[in-house]
Amino acid sequence: MKCVAFNRRGTLLAAGCHDGSCVIWDFETRGIAKELRDDECSSPITSICWSRSGNRILASAADKSLILWDVMSSTRTIRIFLQQTPLQVRFCPSSSSLCLVCPVSSTPMIVDLNSGNTTLLKTSVLEKSKSSGGSPFMPAAACFNRYGNLVYVGSTKGEILVIDGKDGEVRAAVHVSDSVVKSVVFSRNGQYLLTNSYDRVIRIYENLLPLKDEIRALIELNENQNDLNDIEKLKVAGSKCLTLIGEFKDSVKKVHWKAPCFSADGEWVVGGSANKAEHKIYIWNREGHRARILEGPKETLLDLAWHPVRPVVVSVSVTGAVYIWTKHYTEYWSALSPDFTEIDENVDLVEQEDEFDLNPRTKVVSHVDEDEEVDILTVEKDTTFSDSDMSQEELCYLPVTPIPDPPEPQVPESQDKLLEGSSNPVDNNNSGSLLPETAEQAPLSETADPNVDFMNNALTLYTDDAEGTRGKRMRKPSQKMLELQEQKAKKASKSKKKPSAEENNDDAEGDAEGTQIKRGRKPSKKDKGKEPQV
Repeated sequence: MKCVAFNRRGTLLAAGCHDGSCVIWDFETRGIAKELRDDECSSPITSICWSRSGNRILASAADKSLILWDVMSSTRTIRIFLQQTPLQVRFCPSSSSLCLVCPVSSTPMIVDLNSGNTTLLKTSVLEKSKSSGGSPFMPAAACFNRYGNLVYVGSTKGEILVIDGKDGEVRAAVHVSDSVVKSVVFSRNGQYLLTNSYDRVIRIYENLLPLKDEIRALIELNENQNDLNDIEKLKVAGSKCLTLIGEFKDSVKKVHWKAPCFSADGEWVVGGSANKAEHKIYIWNREGHRARILEGPKETLLDLAWHPVRPVVVSVSVTGAVYIWTKHYTEYWSALSPDFTEIDENVDLVEQEDEFDLNPRTKVVSHVDEDEEVDILTVEKDTTFSDSDMSQEELCYLPVTPIPDPPEPQVPESQDKLLEGSSNPVDNNNSGSLLPETAEQAPLSETADPNVDFMNNALTLYTDDAEGTRGKRMRKPSQKMLELQEQKAKKASKSKKKPSAEENNDDAEGDAEGTQIKRGRKPSKKDKGKEPQV
């Protein structure tokens, strides 16, 4: 995975992958709900975003294409090719047919997904508007405001240009720094703006314009400055649009930042370290005080996303893994009951006189009206999503599709026949077979090896009596059992071969004579008069 994005409710997490596919995860169950694949696209996904309703997903790929997916049907509806590779793509909040694209070496542009027309935006106050083409330069950043009627563009000269989304005219300009602005992000409520520059500083600006009549307010600001030239008018209007309230930087390590963003309520700012072989996430409050540093594995961080509702941060590493960071919760049992008291050690209980009485003297007065009807049908409006004024229904959940198991490996026919021949029971008269005709234990063979005999006694074959199919796997005896069976087999073989007393006498006499003959010594007189003793 290369990049991630939450839907508007935070119930689904979409990830763009290196092979050109998109995976949708159910964030509650951590299961894969959808896999969006296009046979014609195998390039890595550079950016991914959701539409406001959650019914569409827009992805940009490294092959200079934009792909629009229908989530429910898992089908590709539109694919558009651009002149430059897009690094970032965002839907317009007011229309799902318009998107904002930031290419590698071209100015940011607004793309109409239905017609394919592109409109390049200005990146300088002195630059004239263009409709196509563009000279190569360093990539610029841009984002829509809350309602999508204005576009805030970060220029290569360290400025933020406020551009009208309809006619492309610059309405205001704000100087940030002398370095290039890498990213521009608005908070969810539209009251704060975040910028990330190449000078390794993250800045937060407060939006002073009204949220609904921003364009009208900008036009009035420009009309009131008739005695100034055009550039000075834009700068004066910019000073009344945005005001700097905080800066975030690491004065010791001079860290470059990657993928900074706001929390759901806009009170916190999170940014990842851009150093290689380092997976660190910094969290600040809005006033500029650093609250926490989250250290992960030694892997480069690629992307960050904050959950729209909960205190959860999702990060993507260069290895393709996604890490979920959440708050460590402490259980407070006193919240369940007002009169509950937590103790550190055991305390002797002093029972009251009427503690276990059926009718205690002190009665608890309840202020709950038991006769009041409880409404379980009306859905209360969530204050977090109070800006929801859409007519179409939002897509919050998807049925999780089970992933089938991989197919079993096929056994070659020659090997299959060999297994069937070794597993089928044969007749006892057949030589070379250790398996009996029935499921009983194999009998001992006097001529067979004792090791084979005790192995036959230790193993039992279970077959299917109904169909006579292949037998189940035989149980392997333990080492101790094998040793005992071996000792018994040796004792049995010794007892069978033990000679009688007369045979021992004959054998001894023959051995004695044979020994004397071999040595070449004649029997003495004493030996002739005596019989050999056993």
